[in-house]
Amino acid sequence: MYRYRDDETALVLERIEEFEDQIARRLSGELSEDAFKPLRLMNGLYLQLHAYMLRVAIPYGTLDTAQLRALARIAERFDRGYGHFTTRQNLQFNWIALTEVPAILRELAEVGLHAIQTSGNCIRNVTADPFAGAAADELEDSRPWAELLRQWSTFHPEFSFLPRKFKIAVNGAREDRTALRFHDIGLQWVRGPEGAGGFEVWVGGGQGRTPRVARRLRAFLAPEDLLSYLTAR
Repeated sequence: MYRYRDDETALVLERIEEFEDQIARRLSGELSEDAFKPLRLMNGLYLQLHAYMLRVAIPYGTLDTAQLRALARIAERFDRGYGHFTTRQNLQFNWIALTEVPAILRELAEVGLHAIQTSGNCIRNVTADPFAGAAADELEDSRPWAELLRQWSTFHPEFSFLPRKFKIAVNGAREDRTALRFHDIGLQWVRGPEGAGGFEVWVGGGQGRTPRVARRLRAFLAPEDLLSYLTAR
């Protein structure tokens, strides 16, 4: 289970204060919707037909009881009593008032959650097997690797303004419960020729208007080369 470091907590709170000021400027008319749009998307906030939608990141689908209770409180207090879990292991609140977004973000921060990189053209929430750590067919717990990728990709200056959103999945079990072949990069834990563990790398998958199945780019990648290889590709 990941935990914020002190510097991460300070950064998240700083981002909330910054976004609160941007919201105030939008409400006062100082910022137009066109100017506000990229700012809100950087904080996981979408404008829908009747209300704002806030997408909360749940890294590799792992929640503890304190976080789950906080999400339930937010649903009761700020939404309509429920939220929607997504296929990418996020949670969406679909009936959010713009004035209440800073309060929601602060409640999330208190339990180690945020809405950073849940929208916009960046590397999105890294997903993993929902049964990671408990699956009978597991070869490797995918959560530490997903956490490594989360830390590597969050606020990475080269990946903050991509041409399109970018999605990564990590699977450590024999059965693929991550749909990794429908991700931009899918990482499947495998055993190499001499028995060492590493990753089979799939690239180019996606859904949406033009669904496509990923192709295998590499049969075996040593774990120590993972970040440098992904950065290069």
